[in-house]
Amino acid sequence: MSEPFDFDHFIALPRLSGLRLSPDGSRLVVAVATPGPDGKDIRTALWQVDPAGEAAPRRLTRSAVGESNAAFLPDGSLLFTSARPDPDAKKDDKPDEDPPAALWHLPSGGGEARLLLAPPGGVAGLKVARGSGAVALLAGLHPGAADFDADREREKARKDAGVKAHLYESYPIRYWDHYLGPREGRYFVADAPADDDAPLGTAEDLTGPTGAALPEPEFDIAPDGRSLATTWRRNLVGSTGDDIVVIDRGTRERRVLTGGAGWSGAPAFSPDGLRLAIVRGVDAAPDIPERLELVVFDLESGDSRVVARGLDRWPMSPVWTPDGNAIVFTADDGGGVSIYRVELGRDAGDAVTRLASGAAFSDVEVSPDGGTVFALRANPDRPPHVVRLDARASDQEPVELRSPATPAGELPRVGVLERVSAKADDSLEIGSWLLRPAEASANKPAPLVVFVHGGPLGTWAGWSWRWNANLLIERGYAVLMPDPALSIGYGQAMIDRGWGRWHERPYTDVMAAVDGVLERPDIDATRTALMGGSFGGYMANWVAGHTDRFKAIVTHASLWELRGFHGTTDDGVSWEQEIGDPYRNPERYEVQSPHAAVGDIKTPMLVIHGELDARVPISEALRLWTDLQRHGVEAKFLYFPDENHWVLKPQNSRVWYETVLAFLDRYVLDAEWKRPSLL
Repeated sequence: MSEPFDFDHFIALPRLSGLRLSPDGSRLVVAVATPGPDGKDIRTALWQVDPAGEAAPRRLTRSAVGESNAAFLPDGSLLFTSARPDPDAKKDDKPDEDPPAALWHLPSGGGEARLLLAPPGGVAGLKVARGSGAVALLAGLHPGAADFDADREREKARKDAGVKAHLYESYPIRYWDHYLGPREGRYFVADAPADDDAPLGTAEDLTGPTGAALPEPEFDIAPDGRSLATTWRRNLVGSTGDDIVVIDRGTRERRVLTGGAGWSGAPAFSPDGLRLAIVRGVDAAPDIPERLELVVFDLESGDSRVVARGLDRWPMSPVWTPDGNAIVFTADDGGGVSIYRVELGRDAGDAVTRLASGAAFSDVEVSPDGGTVFALRANPDRPPHVVRLDARASDQEPVELRSPATPAGELPRVGVLERVSAKADDSLEIGSWLLRPAEASANKPAPLVVFVHGGPLGTWAGWSWRWNANLLIERGYAVLMPDPALSIGYGQAMIDRGWGRWHERPYTDVMAAVDGVLERPDIDATRTALMGGSFGGYMANWVAGHTDRFKAIVTHASLWELRGFHGTTDDGVSWEQEIGDPYRNPERYEVQSPHAAVGDIKTPMLVIHGELDARVPISEALRLWTDLQRHGVEAKFLYFPDENHWVLKPQNSRVWYETVLAFLDRYVLDAEWKRPSLL
């Protein structure tokens, strides 16, 4: 029998991301994150994987700070970003206390990496032109700084003066976990090194000052290196979203492809550089639900067309085949993320083939001959691992490759994973994942914990490093992960039925899913709890005020008072497309705000929040906590001063699980409360 799956097993698992294939198809590189020596941080290194699946994986980089953003040059050498120290620096040069990520180069034959470029504000993004090898970089500069040297002087002047203040002149001013500025993102393009010892070409500033247009952009560089396509944020009070802008390297001219409405992202140049694939969203409003489509632009004529129209799924992450006749993309699909292929030839008729399903696939790469697809695959009971599949065959079973995620022996014991469904009040099937202990039976029914996903446009698909149901199995709990209204992967109708009405169908769908699974003899209907984070936390708070059927509720990074949330979150304007203008129609917020039902809450609650969260600010938790205390609700508050919307540090993650499990044990299993030892 394998060992039980506990937190030590969980935190030690390698976390794979950023799969990249070399131009000749002979090497795969993947970023692998593991705990540092003291267990207080997660560090990332680059590993090489054999596309044939024969050779053992090999580690390519090693440093105390880690490496990421791998990108191949046409000669097979590798670029990456890292905050590691420069080995060629003068002995009397004092390094920054917390240096930013710089650009590094690793020869294809191996050896030591060398520093290519170290902007004082760091390198935040990296792309390489497939043909010319031109390198596109995203780096931050202070307003008014003409180049990296001027930026360095501006930063030194601020530091010497002890100034940390920011001056804002437009909305928004925060993003996810940080205040924007004082630096702003700019794009630079440089010619690739001529050989393993040559320097990087001069970094040319493509954009100049950008304000808050590039908070976390998605971009691509044309194969010939002559143009760059990027998302470009519209930051106007009352209107927010991302356009697609193409920037000419020679003239610096910006050409807006999708101006003025909706959201657009994931730009990808065709192999000949004449077309651009993007994912485009409609200009949503409270009465116009969000919808995504895959669009191909002809960059010469300006014409565009929507492809894969017949697929009732939301396309993401388009990747061109080498001949330019097809696009491979992913889309959420019934509790997973499937890989699809759409043909673009004149006689193809936008024919769509589902290449693989039944798991969550990501990081798709297509081989140079167009015959093979590589990807990362994950399931709720198995973390991401590298797989290979045919680029044309439908609904195939991919081949797993040897990688750092391949177990040396038997995997730690986890539960039994099942796909279950229940009927909503309109008879629609609500799909869920159920993970239960193997020993659960009619004679030994398992207590149930319900996980509600975030989003609200989200789904339970693949492995979760944030909320891992497998860790509850060893304590004897079963975990239900439902996909209610507003879940993606079930067609546009599932979005439409919950759009702008969080308190209606999303809530009743969750309850229907719970009712359905509680009919099973191996689930204990008398011992249940519900947990949620972000929008899932909103739902946990709504559930708390509208039913007392659960013995405990855990609410993490949750929305409590929606009108106040609009003004304090990092991008409150974006929520207006679904809920409306709170200044003109405050009733839309008030009718579905959980705080209004605080007087009806009877269920013990565990409130969890991070101080650095800008998406759902700490003010939501403070208001919730005060309201619970003033209304006599039995509750506890787990506060992380050094975490944001996610709990990222290993030691904090351990405390999170210890506290959550102790809370569940106390109120669901009627066990004695055991305060975590470090709290």
